Amino acid sequence: MLLLQLLINGVQVGALYALIAVGFSLIFGSTKVFHFAHGSTFTIAAYAFYYLYSVAQVHWLLAVLAATLAAVLFGVLLDRLVYAPIQRHEGSFFTVFVASLGVGIIVQNLVGMIFGRGFVSVSTPLSRSIELFPGLYVSPLSGIAILCAVVFFGALQLFLMRTHVGMGLRALSENPELIRVYGLSPRRLSTIVFALGSLLAVPAAILSAASSGLNPAVAHHVMLISLAATIVGGVGSLRGAACAGLLLGMSENLALMYLGPQWSEAVTFIVLFLFIVLRPSGFFGRAIST
Repeated sequence: MLLLQLLINGVQVGALYALIAVGFSLIFGSTKVFHFAHGSTFTIAAYAFYYLYSVAQVHWLLAVLAATLAAVLFGVLLDRLVYAPIQRHEGSFFTVFVASLGVGIIVQNLVGMIFGRGFVSVSTPLSRSIELFPGLYVSPLSGIAILCAVVFFGALQLFLMRTHVGMGLRALSENPELIRVYGLSPRRLSTIVFALGSLLAVPAAILSAASSGLNPAVAHHVMLISLAATIVGGVGSLRGAACAGLLLGMSENLALMYLGPQWSEAVTFIVLFLFIVLRPSGFFGRAIST
């Protein structure tokens, strides 16, 4: 029964990891920006929901909408006000990464100053687990997490495959000049990418706040998962990032049978190391010959 319990928990966590990883992979694959502050987007959405729902006692729907707006605005403004000026002056990949890292550190400290550096959680009626069988407890949040992952990923795939803008996003990383020929603006497409990537982090942030809780340093774990899932799934593959996020979530929880919870990040590194050694191209990445 313990194995089944850990498996169910792993699927729930993996679904949330998949949403986070797909958002990061979408941004990195389209713009080639190592968006380290993607973890900060998660933190902002989670704490915005926590404050409005738990502290200010705002209706949950308004809290969700406000958290979504805060996350999307953060991602778009960061692209417009930080990344774009650096790229305009031919800033290197490393320069953009350092800027993103700096923003992430600032956000973490601001959140710590405002909300404290301790652990906080959001208590909702859906957070309470239901005993399905003796020794097997399942929270309604598990089903919501899986449903959100399926719906958001399916909607993203339809958008990328069936719309004119979606096709432009897929071509953005390959040939920005060709996009201009077809009358599309690479800068506008970049803004759309950051908005979509930030949006995907919102359900994961809210559900994490209501299930496992938060602290200001959660952004580091989010970025570890995002980076690992992008590599394990195959750089540029959204389907691979989703599958890798699910794999990492299940691996972390199944490892609890033999290891303590403090080893969860070590399990992520082990999975990442095995893929780097045995399958460097990831799940759906393409091997590059030189």
